[in-house]
Amino acid sequence: MRRSAALVVAATVAMTAAACSSSGTSSTGNTGNANGKVTISVDCAPPSSRPTQVQQWNADIAGFEKLHPNVTVKSIDTFPCETPELFTAALRGGTEANVFYTYFTDLPQVLASGQAADITPYVTSANLPVKNDILPSVWAPLSSGGKTYGVPRTNYTMGMIINRKLFQQAGLNPDQPPTTWAEVETDAKKIAALGNGIDGYGDYSAGNNGGWHFTAELYAQGGRMVSSDGTKAAFDNAQGLAVLQNLQKLRFTDNVMGQTQLYKWGDLQKQMAAGKLGMYIAAPDDITYMVQSLGAHYSDFSMGPMPGQSGPAVGTLAGGDDYLFNVKDTPAQITAGVQLVSYLWLTMGQGQQYNYPRSKASGQAVGLPEPELFQGATAAADNSLKAANATMSVQAFAPFVNAAIPGVTEPPNAQAIYKVLDTTMASVLTDPHANLQQLLDTAQSQVNEVLANAQ
Repeated sequence: MRRSAALVVAATVAMTAAACSSSGTSSTGNTGNANGKVTISVDCAPPSSRPTQVQQWNADIAGFEKLHPNVTVKSIDTFPCETPELFTAALRGGTEANVFYTYFTDLPQVLASGQAADITPYVTSANLPVKNDILPSVWAPLSSGGKTYGVPRTNYTMGMIINRKLFQQAGLNPDQPPTTWAEVETDAKKIAALGNGIDGYGDYSAGNNGGWHFTAELYAQGGRMVSSDGTKAAFDNAQGLAVLQNLQKLRFTDNVMGQTQLYKWGDLQKQMAAGKLGMYIAAPDDITYMVQSLGAHYSDFSMGPMPGQSGPAVGTLAGGDDYLFNVKDTPAQITAGVQLVSYLWLTMGQGQQYNYPRSKASGQAVGLPEPELFQGATAAADNSLKAANATMSVQAFAPFVNAAIPGVTEPPNAQAIYKVLDTTMASVLTDPHANLQQLLDTAQSQVNEVLANAQ
């Protein structure tokens, strides 16, 4: 859910804004007292629609408060964890939780709004025991000017999720997913030929997700969205054109993507879980969502690498999410917040992410190749504990893991850029006569405006 940019109805906007507002008030009103008591609010709690996750979250919060009896945690359900419009509104109003969820790409926006606390003195081995085993590439998006502003939660790289049953029904080997766009085309045609409303391949073109996937597919070609100094768009070239040509061919020449388009995050997952979609690009955690929320089974899926033009991709989009800290937080609140994120998300054998025995017992995913946050002893402990509690075939992810495609971080001002490219993707996937070069020219000009305004 960390990458969702779904539209939210007005009533939900109002309720979420109210929740954020109350949390912002709490961040300024709980400065500790003579007894050393401190209250912190944290968002991105599981929604009520996921009762198992809510129960586990509540148990973890209770466990943390037992270890830290001076701390009271107020959980806020802001499902989805970040909606761009609401996030921007909270920054403008200064109404974030004490500990608030963001994407790796959000730090520049939060810093520009003046809403991020410098937590450098609080990120210590005492507050965050795995501090030195977190990969430098994970820390990088959370730092600026030599200061640390966030603590990581998860990370990901993208590949191709395939429906094993549909591959088998189409006479394809699900242990050999496609590695080039030509192979994607060949496999998608065989899957679409099964009929019964089955699409061979799907892609996004709405909710900022179209631009996100354009970026991923451009990285696979070896391209970049912006110049090395981040001041100019850099996708109006042969590599960007190849992305659009691949999609146009799949959509209108091969007719393997179906008639319905303008998909946003969540739409393709529903198709895949229902057995109506052969493949789409995504991160491994989409499989968790499809199993936990849509009734799919882990055995339904495999993953391959991001496809490239003549072989596996030369790069794959890498991203993640984290928690930042409200600029109004007191030192005691920041300390408690770092300790809370450590307990919930970064401690082997416990919390939301690494309590593998509990996840296995409750039917949740254990064995996905990501997140991959650590190096050294913590990475070894993670691999060992994961293998001992795996609920799925590790072999199903071997093509994805063995390709070892290097990750490329998202561009600056990512959400604004993605919004521009949504229009490009929508045009390609809905208009058989779309002028691809003209679309690229227009998008490049608009992204240059976005980057100029951000400076």
